[in-house]
Amino acid sequence: MKKLFKWVLITVLIFVVLIVLGLSYISMFKPDVGKAPDLKVEVTPERVKRGKYIANCVAVCMDCHSTRNWNAFSAPMTPGTTGCGGERFDKTMGFPGVYYSRNLTPYGLKDWTDGEIFRAITTGVKKSGEPIFPVMPYHYYGRVDKEDIYSVIAYLRTLPEIKKDIPESKSDFPFNFILRTIPHPAEFGKKPSESDTLAYGKYLVQMAGCVECHTRFENNQLVAGTEFGGGRMFDLPGGRLVTPNITPDNATGIGLWTREAFVAKFKMFADSNYHAPALDMRTDFNTIMPWTMYGKMTESDLSSIYKFLRSLEPKTHKIEKWIPKGQVASAS
Repeated sequence: MKKLFKWVLITVLIFVVLIVLGLSYISMFKPDVGKAPDLKVEVTPERVKRGKYIANCVAVCMDCHSTRNWNAFSAPMTPGTTGCGGERFDKTMGFPGVYYSRNLTPYGLKDWTDGEIFRAITTGVKKSGEPIFPVMPYHYYGRVDKEDIYSVIAYLRTLPEIKKDIPESKSDFPFNFILRTIPHPAEFGKKPSESDTLAYGKYLVQMAGCVECHTRFENNQLVAGTEFGGGRMFDLPGGRLVTPNITPDNATGIGLWTREAFVAKFKMFADSNYHAPALDMRTDFNTIMPWTMYGKMTESDLSSIYKFLRSLEPKTHKIEKWIPKGQVASAS
């Protein structure tokens, strides 16, 4: 019996040592995406214009890196807060810790090189070498054309300075170790010709990270095989938002939508006469979909996105897009 106990103890000690060594290795050597490139982006009017369009209308970086008014439909950006950061993501939303979006104005990036910004956007690694929680979809940004990333950097360099200090993000154990393994080197693509509407639509959808929200999400990861079929849940103060199916299924997706109807759905939010209706965020339906930002995409780009979505395999998945707070427990 003593020998058995001895071997059990030795086995446990070996197991503990292996765990400690593994965690130490992760802490010391991860993330491993290489050094920030030696890069100086030339700030030209063309790049700033393209970067502004990407950051505000397609990749919608400013969606998280500004202040949104959650007491209005689609939580439009509060004027004068562009790039100030500070948006909080925490356990009430299902995150394994507390995370804050960074201040992207010159106040927040004044000591960052262009190469460090480039690495952060495309691999998810900060100036300090620490990982960024992938609520920022850097895995998608790391697949786009480098020139588009340069344009975003050029645009960020032109933002008005907003003096706002942001708290440090913090992950819970054991995700603080898991997070360090998530960033990986970028695999850049080339921007297709806009005349190749199918390929360009795919490029825009990738840049926008549409699949990230319109796919079921379980155990902190997207469920393979459910891409674009909707069903990801977001808990908001007033209830639970469930994302819609955007595959071309006739019964539960966008199969019966015409191109004109698809484009019009977005463009109605860009109309100068549109004013986001006031809401009580504690009780009313709202959406995280930044309609007022996506609505400013060109009709041509929206048409390309429509063409790509229509090329997807239809998935039959009926969802209830809003579950009031009082009914969430019974619906789970």
